[in-house]
Amino acid sequence: MLYSKYHALGNDYIVLNPKDIPSDSLNEEQIQRICHRNFGIGSDGILLGPLDGQECEFGLRIFNPDGSEAEKSGNGLRIFSRYLWDNGLVQEKPFSILTAGGRVESQVFDNGRAVRVEMGNVSFTSNQIPVTGKAREVLNEKIIIAGEELIFNAATIGNPHCVIVCDTLSLENVKRLGPLIETNEAFPNRINVQFMQVRDRHNIQIEIWERGAGYTLASGSSSSASAAVAHRLGLCDSVVNVHMPGGVINIHISDDYFIIMTGSVTKVSIGEVSNEIFNN
Repeated sequence: MLYSKYHALGNDYIVLNPKDIPSDSLNEEQIQRICHRNFGIGSDGILLGPLDGQECEFGLRIFNPDGSEAEKSGNGLRIFSRYLWDNGLVQEKPFSILTAGGRVESQVFDNGRAVRVEMGNVSFTSNQIPVTGKAREVLNEKIIIAGEELIFNAATIGNPHCVIVCDTLSLENVKRLGPLIETNEAFPNRINVQFMQVRDRHNIQIEIWERGAGYTLASGSSSSASAAVAHRLGLCDSVVNVHMPGGVINIHISDDYFIIMTGSVTKVSIGEVSNEIFNN
């Protein structure tokens, strides 16, 4: 089983081309083992593609390291775009990718080292995210986590996000509260969690607890959702630099909350997954 590995600001993914997989599909146990940092190659997820894109040029499936499937990943889309570029499947002009979270347009530039993705429209509506309760925009609502009252905002850009505005960021709180928020009953499909500090009108900083993956150094969809929330709350303008432990992503927000994300991609390695890792 051949693979390519990339990272986008420290958020690493393994790309598997279906033609290089001996069986028809990957099962949950295989995904977990490949992504394991000690017993596999190690990654924050697997990108399976290119697949039949139907109305798009390419199709893509995205898997978390716990084996669950994600609707969309901004960093994953940038990495997959770079993979297509490296394999001569795309050039400098924009191209389309179909994910479970919808269609996106992508463009590779800077000789493959940077990718711009039109992520789609952000919605704050509860039944689209989803969040339990009556249909509404989920902004500045209260939730009790581990006996602590938090004010949260929820959004979707094809996958669900919970954004909590903080005066200061605490890694300890992210790792303590993140998994409890992710699995809270208010979020029937679980949820990605961002703790956000607003620096100024054009800069925010976030810490991320990713659904199905845990603590994460960077995330494109989290950057998109957080910037959109900051703009919707009147805390930031329409162009936002999102600072994360792994680096910075630039987000442009249109009047209808259509998101354009731009960030870097780094190639790590190519190789072969040994079948032996699945036998232990």
